[in-house]
Amino acid sequence: MPHQVIKIKDEEITLLSKEMEILMNERRMLLRIAGAAAAFVAELDTKSLPANTYEAAEFLAEFLNELSEESLRDALEAVKAHVIGDSATA
Repeated sequence: MPHQVIKIKDEEITLLSKEMEILMNERRMLLRIAGAAAAFVAELDTKSLPANTYEAAEFLAEFLNELSEESLRDALEAVKAHVIGDSATA
């Protein structure tokens, strides 16, 4: 009986480990997407955008602004971008 319990626990640990790996890969991909989106929004010339495009960019920017500073920095690092203002202090 104890051997079966150990085997079940080992299987649970293996499944949890695989799930963590999947989640970490998804996080890396989401950080890259968020970083690319943030870099894109930062480079937009909002004065020259058509109204529909401006609305979409504003919508995207609102979601990006909801990220914590740490997550945004991680996202920008994932795409090797720089936060506006950091280059002025570097």
